[in-house]
Amino acid sequence: MNTLKGKKVSFDDSYLNVELADGRIISTPITWYPELKRATFEQLKNYKLICRNTGIEWSELDYHLSIESMMMFKSANKNRAA
Repeated sequence: MNTLKGKKVSFDDSYLNVELADGRIISTPITWYPELKRATFEQLKNYKLICRNTGIEWSELDYHLSIESMMMFKSANKNRAA
């Protein structure tokens, strides 16, 4: 599997969206990340891509998220729903 590299992060009321360097978009429910769910929109916009664009950091929130872990978490939750 190729390393998942982020290009851009965006949010709406329900989802965390990460645009990947290869053009795909990963969307996961914001409720999966309690720290982000509690954050203000301004705090959420204050992110930076880290670790050669394989992770996301919100320094004000002291929160880090691996883009690869988003895919694994998404897969694990999908299996539970089945």
